[in-house]
Amino acid sequence: MPAYAVIGGQWGDEGKGKVIDYLAGQCDSVVRYAGGNNAGHTVVNERGEFQLHLVPSGICWPGVTGIIGNGVVVNPDVLLGEIDGLQERGIDTSRLFVSDRAHVIMPYHILLDELQEQARGRGAIGTTGQGIGPAYVDKVSRDGIRVGDLLDSKHLPEKVRNAVAMKNRIIAGVYGSEPMDGDQVLARCQAWAKQLEPQVCATEQMVQDLLDQGKRVLLEGAQGTLLDIDHGSYPYVTSSSPSIGGAVTGLGINPQSIKGVVGVFKAYSTRVGGGPMPTEMLGQAGDELREKAHEYGTTTGRARRVGWFDAVAGKYSRQVNGYTGMVLTRLDILDGMDEVKICVGYQVDGAELGRFPANTTLLERCEPIYETMPGWQEPTASVTEVEQLPADALAYVRRIEELVGCEAQIISTGPSRDETIAIDRVIR
Repeated sequence: MPAYAVIGGQWGDEGKGKVIDYLAGQCDSVVRYAGGNNAGHTVVNERGEFQLHLVPSGICWPGVTGIIGNGVVVNPDVLLGEIDGLQERGIDTSRLFVSDRAHVIMPYHILLDELQEQARGRGAIGTTGQGIGPAYVDKVSRDGIRVGDLLDSKHLPEKVRNAVAMKNRIIAGVYGSEPMDGDQVLARCQAWAKQLEPQVCATEQMVQDLLDQGKRVLLEGAQGTLLDIDHGSYPYVTSSSPSIGGAVTGLGINPQSIKGVVGVFKAYSTRVGGGPMPTEMLGQAGDELREKAHEYGTTTGRARRVGWFDAVAGKYSRQVNGYTGMVLTRLDILDGMDEVKICVGYQVDGAELGRFPANTTLLERCEPIYETMPGWQEPTASVTEVEQLPADALAYVRRIEELVGCEAQIISTGPSRDETIAIDRVIR
């Protein structure tokens, strides 16, 4: 049975948690393939509201196996805290597994993240300060410590002490901060090993076995395509590959096993942190939309920047990922507006630019070309059938489909599972 990927089509925060939770009931396993606890997925079901940062969003379904793949960087304190919180609320976590190849976010990564961001000053990227970037740096420079290393009691002490000594040269010598105690860091690693050992395994083999057995596997993306380290608005991006390529390398599966790739889009745009956002709404209009939608980060609590739907970025996202379908979320937030806008192109110095540019300074200069459509006064919140949508709301959805280049398979009309319009099957 093939795998199906759920990927953020914008700058993250598109509502993937709800979508993954909704689809997980039709699957045998939900597998996270990239990012770290800088991602936040909110799940609302009959047990209440859950905010997840590392644990795959399908954990609330009985019998669904949750897997954290090798492409994820893991903060053991955060993971263990999430597991404890889920267990306290009656969620079974015995089917949760972590790749022995996944890299560990060490205490010095978090400190370095903070120090580096402070040193950038006005050029700060707007990281979450969770140590994600420095952990991926160590992975690529081959200086990282992996989850499997935690269980290697013979060699772990030397690895940790050498790593701390190397990082202290930067912490103290470059930034003038207090160096870390290697023995204290080692003690934390040894404590993590005891707690995590039952859930550590070769997840790439586990995923392959599930596929070979004809099981349905859902690939959970974190962040969004426009934050991809290669394909996003660099350098205002995350440190991993949230796009479809990251699913292949972050899990150790072959591309042919992926049958469907679903892009999740908000009915408008949001972004956290620095970087260009052509359709950003400033002033009172932006503040009102932000408050109505409660656009604040699940992980950081920071206010999200908001704007109209950017179809230029959406089309680019579809091209990068090869979406077989789309999920449109938060349509109900636009209820009651007299008119709605869609960005159909960019303009730079009076000339039209109909593509999403790689050059960030060029993207900063892009002025949106808007197409204005009538709004709708009838509510879409909690609607479960396409026929129940106001005509102008449906026309808005159809125009987004046309501009992005793929059809909506699901429209989300609220945070709960049952607040969903299922137009076409995603999992087959």
